[in-house]
Amino acid sequence: MVDSTDKSATKAIEEISTDGLGTAVLASVGSVALALYFYYVRGDKQRGQFVGLWPVTILAMASYFKLEEIRQAIKKLND
Repeated sequence: MVDSTDKSATKAIEEISTDGLGTAVLASVGSVALALYFYYVRGDKQRGQFVGLWPVTILAMASYFKLEEIRQAIKKLND
């Protein structure tokens, strides 16, 4: 027997898109490639290390926004 709360939770989960995180992963991979280019090809180690810190920040921000989207969906479900 399926409870109406389970149906609502399933509907809320289905409404959350996964598009935003894919873009962040692509940007992170690109920044890793750019960091490797600066570090090894151009020999600019300091710039390569600086750019190499970007993926963590990009993914952290994407995760924050995704969690915020989930929080809003749950809040909407509970109201």
